[in-house]
Amino acid sequence: MVVVMKERVTADQVEHVIAKLVEFGMDVHRSTGASRVVLGVVGSGKVDPRLIEMMDGVHEVLRITEPYKLASRTFKPEDTVISVGDLRIGGDEVIVMAGPCSAENEAQVNATAAAVKRAGAKVLRGGAFKPRSSPYSFQGLGEQGLRLLRTAADAQDLRLVTEVMDISQIEVIDRYADIFQVGARNMQNFTLLRELGRARKPVLLKRGISATIEEWLLSAEYVLAGGNTEVILCERGIRTFETATRNTLDISAIPIVKQLSHLPVFVDPSHGTGRRDKVAPMARAAVAAGADGLLIEVHCDPDHAMSDGAQSLFPGQFDRLMAELRIIAPAIGRSICLEPVARRGWAR
Repeated sequence: MVVVMKERVTADQVEHVIAKLVEFGMDVHRSTGASRVVLGVVGSGKVDPRLIEMMDGVHEVLRITEPYKLASRTFKPEDTVISVGDLRIGGDEVIVMAGPCSAENEAQVNATAAAVKRAGAKVLRGGAFKPRSSPYSFQGLGEQGLRLLRTAADAQDLRLVTEVMDISQIEVIDRYADIFQVGARNMQNFTLLRELGRARKPVLLKRGISATIEEWLLSAEYVLAGGNTEVILCERGIRTFETATRNTLDISAIPIVKQLSHLPVFVDPSHGTGRRDKVAPMARAAVAAGADGLLIEVHCDPDHAMSDGAQSLFPGQFDRLMAELRIIAPAIGRSICLEPVARRGWAR
């Protein structure tokens, strides 16, 4: 349930209500909106809402019918805005995270980071530990890859997002990355999600290949319930009967999730389609549909990439896409990297 406090509630009144709920065996998560304090109440304890409603400072008590309590807009009507340094994710600006699928070597990482920065990306994406379908495929460089990504991100004044596959990797990735990414294969790795709930860095949670929207939000709930309120949802395509693309990118999920949840919603059109020529159209569609950001694979030489080269954009293609997005975003009241681009004219 959700306990909505009165507008002029005192700190003592709020603490008294929290103490009473804890006494009943409930976990309480506090959210401060524009004008009211809201308490999200979850747990296996039992409490009579009428007893709480009569307490000093309480405006009303609402039942949440959705199984995801903390991710629900009933708990927090306002959009969640996540700050990573001076970067605001979920605000008016559409944030673009771009970079290679995998860190391969120093020259490749540095060249790609420089290219995405010039085009207007704010976050460098790149994998150091790669979950591959085949055990014989390139598995990433591990901590060496993290060092390359961090050095390149710092040189370009970019934030860094990278994937965590296992609990054992959290500590080392925490030393290098600004944002943890949970891939589609791990969306329902509840042990990993619980541990990330204890982390104090944002978690970008990708939708599983066969997950419903409710299952996706319930996975986010695991992180939120652990105390980490900074969760970014990422639609990356689901598995359907269609074979023309790698996955079926569910653009309709964007407005649906925005209605159900206060969490920022990103879209990954690279994994969503698996085809370089389809990335830009789906990225444009995602921004038009209300996505708070994009996750795009860009490689300085995708034809020779060690992973996912077919879905990675050439720097020139990414540059053109960003120019197109600067036209689309204002049409729906958003902005996207208004800083001047330093260089144009990549060959591809």
